[in-house]
Amino acid sequence: MSLEKPLILIIDDERNTREGLRGALADQYEVLLAEDGLRGLALLKEHAVDIVLTDLRMPGLDGMDFTRKAASMENPPLIIMLTAYGSVQTAVEAMKIGAYDYLTKPVNLDNLEMMIARGLDTLRQRANASDERNSLGNRDGLDAIIGSSKRITTVFAAVRQVADSRSTVLLSGESGTGKELFAQAIHRLSSRADKPFIAIHCAALNENLLESELFGHEKGAFTGANERVIGRFEKADGGTLFLDEIGEITPATQVKLLRVLESRNFERVGGGSTITVDVRLIAATNRDLKAMVDAGTFREDLFYRLNVVNIALPPLRERHEDIPLLLDFYLKRTARENNKAIDGFSPEAVKVLDTYDWPGNVRELRNCVERMVVFARGSTLTLNDVPEDIRQAVGEQLSGTNDHHGDAPATTTTADPLDIKANEKNLIIQALAECGGNRSQAAIKLNISRRTLHRKLNEYGIQ
Repeated sequence: MSLEKPLILIIDDERNTREGLRGALADQYEVLLAEDGLRGLALLKEHAVDIVLTDLRMPGLDGMDFTRKAASMENPPLIIMLTAYGSVQTAVEAMKIGAYDYLTKPVNLDNLEMMIARGLDTLRQRANASDERNSLGNRDGLDAIIGSSKRITTVFAAVRQVADSRSTVLLSGESGTGKELFAQAIHRLSSRADKPFIAIHCAALNENLLESELFGHEKGAFTGANERVIGRFEKADGGTLFLDEIGEITPATQVKLLRVLESRNFERVGGGSTITVDVRLIAATNRDLKAMVDAGTFREDLFYRLNVVNIALPPLRERHEDIPLLLDFYLKRTARENNKAIDGFSPEAVKVLDTYDWPGNVRELRNCVERMVVFARGSTLTLNDVPEDIRQAVGEQLSGTNDHHGDAPATTTTADPLDIKANEKNLIIQALAECGGNRSQAAIKLNISRRTLHRKLNEYGIQ
């Protein structure tokens, strides 16, 4: 699916609505029009449509039947339902059978553009996950997670064991360890796999916005609430709700969340009707919730509600065996995305990258590989392509290890820092030779500043 200029299909039996929406969107997107659901299905078979905007009530095949048929296609588009205010409940039902979201008529174009942008981000994430699955093969729901070390396979086993239960799961671990990927894996391995997986990052929203996102709100509930909004709990009915960074929610929201977990009931903000949902909750945190309970900043009763099954995700520094697999995977993917012909890493580069502690975990490794690929000038990523801050950190790490273990047995490795420095020195000498001694050109070739090159020339005694 190409999202360079996304293709949007508008289905509505009112010509003025179709043409008005096309006029509003045609400058950013390719647009197709259909007057009813049957014609819309025919266009889906002829074109790789990314997003569908469909009316709910139409003669012939209405929006609900269209959604059922479209959602069952091999590569379904993302469907946004357009409905009159009185049919909101039906639109919610449409989301349960495959629609992405809905908007009430008359359509607010600003809201529509934001929803389309959010939907396109969702499609890109799906495409990336699909690429990873195709590259790694199907591993029964854990296909987007790379690793074969003992630490990570222990987590795989725990995920498989807990996936089909109804228990709440708490994923704990440092930032960048893949908590959302594991949450998605639990969902895909469960009996709820054909139902919605809804995620929300709690730290990204203030208290009022988070409450509205979780539980929804009624029209007029607060200033700016121009229409009813369905919350994430309601959207996830029958499926899984993933709450990332649960340790960031305020005490007031903690109380409301606890009530939902205990009763499965809630009310939209500004509403009086009680809504009951069947949602499997997965929460994640990079904080020590037990310590927060002891400090009085997190409710003890909510902690025990969340901590039914706790799966601790290991940091990358505790599963170094997986680093070569991750380097290879992200190199292939990033090289493909950037149209670069890169064969692999030099042994010296792998040695440094494997030694580094990766405080940002897999996310940092992925970004590092992407940076190396983007700036690479050859077909192999060498020590010179490794970011300077990582090379320096590894050198300091190894030097510090030797300093602290001066009385260690003779088997302790002492050559690694020398290897790194020797390779760096050779690269500098080679660059200077290729540039005829011109230090400015050599610095550009080495992808470092002239000041850094000057410092290293002094460090290595290079004239």
